[in-house]
Amino acid sequence: MKRSGRYVVSKRFDKLMLQLSDIYRFISRFFKEVLLPPYEFKEMVRQCYEIGYKSLPLITLTGFITGLVFTKQSRPSLAEFGAASWLPSLVAIAIIRALAPLVTALIAAGKVGSNIGAELGSMKVTEQIDAMEVSATNPFKFLVVTRIIATTFMIPILAAYTGFVAMLGSFINVSQNEQTSLSAFVEDAFKSISFLDLFSSMFKATVFGFTIGAVGCYHGFNSSKGTEGVGKAANSSVVVSMFLIFIEEILVVQVVNAIR
Repeated sequence: MKRSGRYVVSKRFDKLMLQLSDIYRFISRFFKEVLLPPYEFKEMVRQCYEIGYKSLPLITLTGFITGLVFTKQSRPSLAEFGAASWLPSLVAIAIIRALAPLVTALIAAGKVGSNIGAELGSMKVTEQIDAMEVSATNPFKFLVVTRIIATTFMIPILAAYTGFVAMLGSFINVSQNEQTSLSAFVEDAFKSISFLDLFSSMFKATVFGFTIGAVGCYHGFNSSKGTEGVGKAANSSVVVSMFLIFIEEILVVQVVNAIR
């Protein structure tokens, strides 16, 4: 029994090491291919449209509700201490430092990550990727590199848009309750925001975008077992992306706080 248990643990450890090796080779190949011609600009622009523009309705609704609800929930706590005037600053700090990039990344992981995993997975199991190799097209550059670049580029833009919409929702709530003007709200909101806050927010969004694209492409590009593999690739893309996003959030916050 002991030998059998040790064998199972050893087998799982070997499988984990092999998977980590595959991930390392996959990421290394991306950084190699992204620098070498030909460059698939047309496909890259199409992916930016699919990832960015088509996500705007969901991002708009989510960002607006986030700002509105966070402001509404924070007001009673600040009012207890007679600090209701600090509400715009509190909301701006929370949204710009954390909520905008994090909410955007989680929404994108569910919408974009699953779509990439399922799309590439279906192409893999139906042998369309093999057909591209036969037709002298580099499927890794056309399918993987373009999607990872698109997510890395578009998620920060979507995060900035989410922050703007969230602050708009916050302003509407503050304006209705305190009759605060737009100029006064903006002045109060951004007096506590530094360049480091903006930079760290965009940096986090860029890292999150790269993670979503890389994870989705990896699971889709390496899927198997027919339609079951497609569903597994889509599901794994979402779960792993979200897990890594929270880990990266913790790490970046620790580094930024150390700098601050």
